[in-house]
Amino acid sequence: MKRVFKIGFRTLLVLVVLLNIIAAFHAWQFTHFYDEKGRVNKLPEAMSVSEKVRMILFGVHIAKSATTRYPTVAYETVTLQTTDNLKLEGWWIPAANPVGTVVMFHGYNGNKGNMLPEADYFRSQGYNTFLIDFRAHGNSEGLTCSVGYKEAADVAVAYRYADKRSGKPIILWGVSMGAAAILKAVPEYHLSPEKLILESPFATLTDAVKSRMRAVHIPPTPLSQILTFWGGLEQGFWGPGFKPAAYARDIHVPVLYFYGAKDIRVEAHETQAVFSGLGTHDKKLYIFPEAGHQSFCRYDAVTWKQLVGEFLK
Repeated sequence: MKRVFKIGFRTLLVLVVLLNIIAAFHAWQFTHFYDEKGRVNKLPEAMSVSEKVRMILFGVHIAKSATTRYPTVAYETVTLQTTDNLKLEGWWIPAANPVGTVVMFHGYNGNKGNMLPEADYFRSQGYNTFLIDFRAHGNSEGLTCSVGYKEAADVAVAYRYADKRSGKPIILWGVSMGAAAILKAVPEYHLSPEKLILESPFATLTDAVKSRMRAVHIPPTPLSQILTFWGGLEQGFWGPGFKPAAYARDIHVPVLYFYGAKDIRVEAHETQAVFSGLGTHDKKLYIFPEAGHQSFCRYDAVTWKQLVGEFLK
């Protein structure tokens, strides 16, 4: 009996070590991009069964996002320096007689070209727009993404540039990872935006990892928790502690919040956790009943523009 116990214990130990090695490898792959501009990354839910199996066994090979869309109006390319010496590229698109500036932040593996429809509307309402490529995205330097944790510092750098340049009220707009980075940046870096527009942020980094597990039909527990731990450890921060829902309590400015009821990336309970946790009483949540994890401006421009226009006034 004692021998059987020892064999069982050793087998379990080997399995635990093996699981952690696999998780550490996958976490590295998920947060480190490859400089293969032009290759389009396939979403997990769009993969074939064989592609999903390869991803499970060998990790996901993610190309750094490439900028393929450009403004059709006059703009200025701006280069900023991060606190850890990376160069960020942004587009400053001025309004004729600006009443303020909207600083805009994309999602995971996106880039500033994805945000042009929203930027066009903000500019039509009299706002300069400043669109930023996060580190490791688009034309910014780096190949390592922390899914919003270190990107919060990029939010602060962009905010301060816009504040200094315009001298007018600043509104921060972000989607998914960009919205999560805003929630962390505002209290941590003592930013003072006039308003926030948040679209589909995740509640915790663990929740964001769970969404990847769900997309390839892998039970999210315990692998997502292990991946979150290793992903943070590899980048020098406590991954399980990255919780946009917790940062929300330190937000005390007006917030307009959007979510898609059919979002398979961010679940409804995450949205309720972040929204209900916001420290401001001046907040509004609108749920697009048929939308998923996508641009709501592109999906339902009429509704999105009406709600944003009312919020800006």
